[in-house]
Amino acid sequence: MRIACLGGGPAGLYFAISMKLRDPAHEVVVFERNKPDDTFGWGVVFSDETLDNFEGNDPESAKQIRNHFAYWDDIAVHYRGTTQLSTGHGFCGIGRRQLLLILQQRARELGVDLRFETEIDSAAAYAKDYDLVVASDGLNSRTREEFSGTFRPEIDVRKCKFVWLGTHQKFDDAFTFIFEETEHGWIWAHAYQFDADTATFIVECREETWEKFGFGEMSQEESIATCERIFAKHLGGHPLMSNANHIRGSAWLNFPRVLCERWSHENIVLLGDAAATAHFSIGSGSKLAMESAVALADYLHSEPSMSAAFERYEDERRVEVLRLQSAARNSTEWFENVERYLHLDPVQFNYSLLTRSQRISHENLRIRDKDWMERAEGWFQARAGANGHRAPMFAPYRLRDMDLHNRVVVSPMAQYKAVDGCPTDWHLVHYGERAKGGASLIYTEMTCVSPEGRITPGCPGTYAPEHEAAWRRIVEFVHSQTPAKICMQLGHSGAKGSTQLGWEQMDAPLKDGNWPIISASDVAWSPDNQKPKPMDREDMDRVTSQFVAAAGMADACGFDMLEIHAAHGYLLSSFITPLTNRRDDEYGGSLENRMRYPLEVYRAVRAAWPDEKPISVRISANDWVGEQGVTPGEAVAIAAMLKEAGVDICDVSAGQTSIQAQPVYGRMFQTPFSDRIRNEADMATMAVGNIYEADHVNSILMAGRADLVCLARPHLSNPYWTLHTAAYMGDAQTPWPLPYLAGRDQFVRLTERGETQTVRV
Repeated sequence: MRIACLGGGPAGLYFAISMKLRDPAHEVVVFERNKPDDTFGWGVVFSDETLDNFEGNDPESAKQIRNHFAYWDDIAVHYRGTTQLSTGHGFCGIGRRQLLLILQQRARELGVDLRFETEIDSAAAYAKDYDLVVASDGLNSRTREEFSGTFRPEIDVRKCKFVWLGTHQKFDDAFTFIFEETEHGWIWAHAYQFDADTATFIVECREETWEKFGFGEMSQEESIATCERIFAKHLGGHPLMSNANHIRGSAWLNFPRVLCERWSHENIVLLGDAAATAHFSIGSGSKLAMESAVALADYLHSEPSMSAAFERYEDERRVEVLRLQSAARNSTEWFENVERYLHLDPVQFNYSLLTRSQRISHENLRIRDKDWMERAEGWFQARAGANGHRAPMFAPYRLRDMDLHNRVVVSPMAQYKAVDGCPTDWHLVHYGERAKGGASLIYTEMTCVSPEGRITPGCPGTYAPEHEAAWRRIVEFVHSQTPAKICMQLGHSGAKGSTQLGWEQMDAPLKDGNWPIISASDVAWSPDNQKPKPMDREDMDRVTSQFVAAAGMADACGFDMLEIHAAHGYLLSSFITPLTNRRDDEYGGSLENRMRYPLEVYRAVRAAWPDEKPISVRISANDWVGEQGVTPGEAVAIAAMLKEAGVDICDVSAGQTSIQAQPVYGRMFQTPFSDRIRNEADMATMAVGNIYEADHVNSILMAGRADLVCLARPHLSNPYWTLHTAAYMGDAQTPWPLPYLAGRDQFVRLTERGETQTVRV
């Protein structure tokens, strides 16, 4: 094949090398606009795993790369006058210029034709003369722009400003993060050694801080001098340097996240930053480009045609790209919102930074640095009023006078097994088993304050004497036989009422026997559902009194806690979200008006509920419909109003408020909403949503993203999830029911021998 690589960065050079290794007969030409030793970056970071991948592809260039690496095992975080140091991270750096020289030399050895100082105006012209054109022309790819109608790039320009600098100050011992508070706001640096004499020093800050400093009006010299002043105590008298002298004025940038819908057009294919970018804070841009180069070379030699190779390249590499971009997005957003975390203790701040991308988990950190993790867990337990080095999920927690022995909560899970609103023996066994299973707090499913407030005919209630007797029996069992506390979740279905059981047709009207429904406005849940009656003053007063009566019944039954359900499109939620609140009175329009009735209900319930017992409120923190609905930012304001009203903890869920919603699912996908509310509204939170491993629970708690963690489906499949998890983790302090001790001992023995896989830790 005659191959033209447009761009002589790591992607283009490594692809050229990879193709010649697979078939020396290929004619490969690399076109590069710059000189051979020009470069506008400083250091490149790789992991040990990436080096192993290079070794498998081309041992010769991998050997040369290794010979020029600066290795480090530690990460140091300088924050509020402290230094947190953790080890076991296994990274290495090499100068970008040195990497390019190594790859250029290896390419020449293999017969690649390198043509420098060559401007590339149009990929289409090369496509006529070459069998294959690889557009490795970087972040500002001309090829991507030339065929933008085919590639359809999505470019997301991120919020923070950054500048690439270098220094002869030594950071030999660690990849270093430095956070400095200035007169204009916080500014931080990412620093790492890449050869014996030089380190990369990336300075970053929020755009507001950048503007207050006036960096945009400064010359490069002035900008560098300002950064030297900010980080003087960390630079040891060494200056900062720029190698972007080709840029006039400020060299500060906003990072553009690039992802193309398609990566190929006829015989042209995108590679590296031209196709997709990964933020520098996870150090994966060059890794992504070079590993994609290997994959593309493989597929061009293993697939029957070029089009088939391109298709496989796009399908398989896109998965890895999206995985890295997801981690990069998490990391980017952490830095963009770092001021959210600047109140955290240095231990927790360090943990939050280390786990920001979600690629490093709690137990992975333990493997990397057991000593640091034990100290961090000891700090968490001490802050909770306990001793020892137990995992965060086993730390106690207190809400008003309610003491919880750990941080694991059994989420509300609809059972649809009530008869005329009355709980049955099904509920006794269901809640009893989960209370015995080790979680500290058990939630009832949404329990309805009136017959017409039920979601389905199978939903339980709190509006008849027989209901009180049934609930009291359940609560007495939980209290007499387990250390768990139990919370009743109270709600009213609103427009989502009078529907079929969950395992029939979810949210669809009953086939017959429908009852009238009410809501904030006459907005039906779907075209198939009946229109609710907009609530008038009489309706509001009646429903409020029903919530108050239900709270009285819950107290009489002995419940330890109440939750008011104001999420998921049910009655109170219908007031909060503008998607269903179309009112033009004092209960509609602004957020303050939309919150008016839910707060009226809460205050009435709080007045009737014993002062020593806590109340939580569940909200949907994102309607998943963009700016037309509740957004995560607005959810912070909602939580602030709840906190001001006296709500003890916010149960942070999301969605289920509109059939137009487009949620983005994934593990712990709702936890960022809890994180934001907890750290911006300064309110205790519970995290929910696809949390299913102990690692999830511990990382959420340790990073300060929530105070309690709710698990639903794991508790459906395994009522003893918490006890089994404790056994897997070697936690001997978690109490088992006395009749089950023999089972515990066998479970521990089997676990130690690796013979049981009941739960994943």
